[in-house]
Amino acid sequence: MESLNSLLDGFGTALTPLNLLWAAVGVLLGTAIGVLPGIGPAMAVALLLPVTYGLDPTAAFIMFAGIYYGGMFGGSTTSILLNTPGETAAVVAAIEGHPMARSGRGAQALAAAAAGHFAGGMIGTIALVALAPTVAALAVDIGAPDYFAIMVLAFIAVTSVLGSSRVRGFASLLIGLTIGLVGLDAMTGQQRLTFGSLQLADGIDVVIVAVGLFAIGEALWVAAHLRRGGAKPIPVGRPWLGRAELRRTWKPWLRGPLIGFPFGAIPAGGAEIPTFLSYVTEKRLSKHQDEWGKGAVEGVAGPESAASASAAGTLVSLLTLGLPTTAVAAVMLAAFQQYGIQPGPLLFDHEPELVWGLIASLFVGMVLLLVLNLPLAPVWAKLLRIPRPYLYAGILFFAAVGAYAVGGEALDLVLLLIIGLVGLCMRRYGLPVLPAMIGVILGPAAEQQLRRALQLSDGSVTGLVNTPFSVTVYAVIALILAWPWLKRLLVRGRTADRSGTTAD
Repeated sequence: MESLNSLLDGFGTALTPLNLLWAAVGVLLGTAIGVLPGIGPAMAVALLLPVTYGLDPTAAFIMFAGIYYGGMFGGSTTSILLNTPGETAAVVAAIEGHPMARSGRGAQALAAAAAGHFAGGMIGTIALVALAPTVAALAVDIGAPDYFAIMVLAFIAVTSVLGSSRVRGFASLLIGLTIGLVGLDAMTGQQRLTFGSLQLADGIDVVIVAVGLFAIGEALWVAAHLRRGGAKPIPVGRPWLGRAELRRTWKPWLRGPLIGFPFGAIPAGGAEIPTFLSYVTEKRLSKHQDEWGKGAVEGVAGPESAASASAAGTLVSLLTLGLPTTAVAAVMLAAFQQYGIQPGPLLFDHEPELVWGLIASLFVGMVLLLVLNLPLAPVWAKLLRIPRPYLYAGILFFAAVGAYAVGGEALDLVLLLIIGLVGLCMRRYGLPVLPAMIGVILGPAAEQQLRRALQLSDGSVTGLVNTPFSVTVYAVIALILAWPWLKRLLVRGRTADRSGTTAD
């Protein structure tokens, strides 16, 4: 009840005309910047930090929250329409969203994404209000073996359901893990795969890899096929979801937050793992298996809802523990410190107006995001009517600008082209791109958690399975790996039973 009263006070702060204006500005800026390949919400918040020096702290963080959610939705817009994720959390949206767009259902995919963001954000923020202390306490108890088990689960789950074979999925994962090895070893300082280049000592930025594999790889792939014949114009489609699609999406919208919120609250989590796991879950539960890979609307609705809910979960660790679990949270932590505010258990007591105003503004931002972007879905979808040569030339330009903006190094553009060629080759030989992406994102973190777990157990492998949580996760992994064989045995058993019944 005390939380509810505090939230009502927060709405009093968030709904003042000036703060409402900053929330709208944040949502618009976040969406616009999220649409640009390679420039995600973290970079947007970082670029806008100096602009907020003269603002009241509450107004500044309300705007930052709007940028966060708007950037996530903007990233999914280009992911769906152009197969070019604006940020890593939008990678999964491309798998089913882009085939939907190519078949003339781009506006429906965007509508499913917008509604998913709204549902996930609302449920996640309600959970933030109700469960923040409990989730924070659970997050503190999770150790290195548990983190490593979760990341292995993400690796296995994604490679098991994508691509024409598991071998291709694991080959793609290996490519991603190899790219993730580039740079200095965090513990020994040893150079790995840098070829003597000092610029590669810090590794290859995830943004460059994402933009290279998706944007450049897709543009080159389309260009290679355009030479054989002109591309047919793609219809925009109707700008709403039909009854059949609503029946298929409402459950993924509600399931997404159950996966996204807890993972967002876990330190070293973020939106990547829950979006991958949501996709896997929806594919397993779907009754329309023949549509997956060709434009299943559940594959957009579930992951987008999970991504939005994970953003609310991220704020749990940031506000209650002072632990940033994503790049955006890290930038927001720097912004808190810029104002002389230290997030942690005492923040709710020392800065109640700021905290509850920020949480209330999340509800306001969700409504603004839905109101602004649902009518714009058919407008965004008309991007597909731009002639392909001009469209992909523009993608290449913005991809190059986004990659160069990461570090300001000419080498980044060379890496972008090389990784783009790798993406082209992966498409040519049927390797799914997503396992490579998750390998790049989670590979370094998984290595770090593996080493920590082994250090804690003096090098004993049993240190990886010394908690009930990790044992449970490995049991799930074993089930995923064994499922194809179990399925064959079940089918054979049923066939044998039918044959025996027929013979009788």
